[in-house]
This record gives sequence, C-alpha cells and structure tokens, in this order.
Amino acid sequence: MRFQDKVTLISGAASGFGRLAAERFAAEGARLVLTDVDADGLASAAEAAGGAMTTVMDVTDEAAHESLIAAILARHGRLDIALNNAGILAPLAPIEKTSTDDFDRMMAVNARGVFLAMKHQIPPMVAAGGGTILNTASVAGLIGAGRFSAYVASKHAVVGLTKSAADEHARNNIRINAICPAFSVSPMLEGIAEQLKPGAPVGQTYDSLAAGIPMRRVATTDEIVSAMMLICDPSNTFMTGQSIAIDGGLTAI
Repeated sequence: MRFQDKVTLISGAASGFGRLAAERFAAEGARLVLTDVDADGLASAAEAAGGAMTTVMDVTDEAAHESLIAAILARHGRLDIALNNAGILAPLAPIEKTSTDDFDRMMAVNARGVFLAMKHQIPPMVAAGGGTILNTASVAGLIGAGRFSAYVASKHAVVGLTKSAADEHARNNIRINAICPAFSVSPMLEGIAEQLKPGAPVGQTYDSLAAGIPMRRVATTDEIVSAMMLICDPSNTFMTGQSIAIDGGLTAI
C-alpha cells in the first residue's frame, strides 16, 4: 500500500495509461481525483477504480484547473501526487503538410495543458511541504520522428517544462519528472496504426513499428503504468527533473 491515503490526481483518466493508473493507484490505497474530456469514459474509469472524485474538463482551460484545485483542497485538504497524463495526437503528416490548426491544438493540449496543470498544482504542494508530479511526455520528446513533427514539438515542450519546474521546486521537496514511453499499447497507438496501414491487422502494424526497437516489440500498458508507479513511489525520494525513457532500448542506439 505505497500510496495509502495519498491524494492523487490523474488527467486523461478515461482510457489508456490514465485508466490503468487509476486502478493501480487505487489498489494501493490512493484517494483518487480523475479528470478527462470524455464524460462516459471517465465515469467508467472511476467505477473500475472503485470510486473517485471526477471532473470533466479541458486541460487547455485555465479556469478549469483553478476550479479543480479548489475542489480538491475543499474535499481533501491537500494534493500529494499529480499525473499529468492527458494528451492527443494529430493526423500524421510531413511538416509542410501539417495544418497550423493541428499544430496549435497539439501544443495547446499537450504542452499548455501540462504548463497550466503544474502552475496550479505546485502552490498547494509548496504549502504542504512537498509533493510529486509526473508528466506524460514521450520518447518523441527526446528524439525526432518524421510525420510526427507537431507531436514531437509538444512533447519536447513537456520535457523542458518538467526540467525547469523541477529545478525551481527541488528545495520545496516537490519531485517533478516526465515519463517518455515509446510505442505502447493504447488507443493512441491504435490510431497511429490505422493511419500508417489503414485496414491492416493492428498486430501486424505493431510488429512493423517494433522493428526499430531493440526488444522487437511494443510496450504493454501495464509496463508503462508500472514505471509510473515506481517513479511516484514515496520511497523514490531523490529522483527529480528526469525524463525517463521506457522504450525497449530505442534511445540506447
């Protein structure tokens, strides 16, 4: 029960990493606060996790972040852990064919969303004497990737925000890190597979994507969430400002 009574906020909780993280943190005693834009998916995730405080919100809306933190403090009195996991992927295209609207939307959700989240999560953590923040970046935040330019730019921004905020608040006992998964089983990866090879069996496309990964496979959702929990573990007291690749060795070569 590593997270017994830890007030834990997870965005993007309706599916993928966020949904499984909610179940896993709840199983280890966390008091959950879940957010997503998908109201039905969010309600289902809260039920699967055994119950949680939920808020349907758009992470690009600063007023929504302010209201969320106020509601958390009113109900729980503090915020211990925040997983800023909400994110989107634009249609794949070379940079000259990427629409400006798609680029702006990617930066708004993936980068502005993390900026706003930390802006409003950090003050109550400072007041409480510490906390833990984990931002979901991507291996695309560490390297480049053709046809993913807008996504890559947004995830590089998440890595930069993570490092800067970690430097600012290390002395406040707030650990701030980013997780950088490579291709991992998720609704987002299913969307990538469909764009790359429309109508092809998903497993076949996954095998193609895994060809450049030394372990020759994509990650499972459980592997990514297990890493999230290790990073947030209360005993992991000296790790901050890190962008941790969970990538089967992709960035080692």
